[in-house]
Amino acid sequence: MLHQIVHDGPDGPPLLIAHGLYGSARNWGVIAKRLSDRGPVIVVDMRNHGASDWHSTHSYADLAGDLAETLESIGEPLDVLGHSMGGKAAMVLALTRPDLVRKLVVADIAPVAYKHTQQGMIDAMRGVDLSGVEKRSDADVELAKTVEDQGVRAFLLQSLDVAQKRWRLNLDVLAAEMDKIIGFPQLTGAFEGPALFLSGGMSDYVLPEHRPQIKSIFPNAKFAKIPGAGHWLHAEKPREFEAAVRAYLDQA
Repeated sequence: MLHQIVHDGPDGPPLLIAHGLYGSARNWGVIAKRLSDRGPVIVVDMRNHGASDWHSTHSYADLAGDLAETLESIGEPLDVLGHSMGGKAAMVLALTRPDLVRKLVVADIAPVAYKHTQQGMIDAMRGVDLSGVEKRSDADVELAKTVEDQGVRAFLLQSLDVAQKRWRLNLDVLAAEMDKIIGFPQLTGAFEGPALFLSGGMSDYVLPEHRPQIKSIFPNAKFAKIPGAGHWLHAEKPREFEAAVRAYLDQA
């Protein structure tokens, strides 16, 4: 079972949140806490991330299966929100186990294969000599040699266990499975339920040319953009992101 953080709420529709690559449930604490005023919010660590188990594979069938196991343990269909890698996992879940998903929110990702790799982040993390790291700022200095963006460094460093001098990420498996992570499996059928594809206005992850593919497997998909936000829209524009998710989930 995936490690999860539960934010208790009133007797409303529960929400499950699945984070993106190199993320964790803790990244979503503020948004999850705020959304818990409408119902319980469960945020999971995906496999090979955070406090969840490490496995030798990282396909979207695996990730969707992990989410299905979590949802089955709750015993009712949930609203499901996934960002990036978590969004792809949520899409595969909806396509393979539609009985478990009430409404789907996909944050800044499309059901397509991408050409860009995230291998550079793994190389950067591997390049940090953790033996000499006594505090997070020590690792930041090392990361800065290869990762210029301070925000990206701060995001990656949330997955560093300073005391244990280890990353809470299964970097070897994530590297070996990178082609699956940036890809998307060939699946048949469609999810007929409500789906929102919420993108950053400055992101190029969900393009107009992706819409026919999205509509073919999510025929009831709606699209919205958050102006001024990039791929990490929930971190860059948290209030706007929360408002958009809330408005969609609360629609009759």
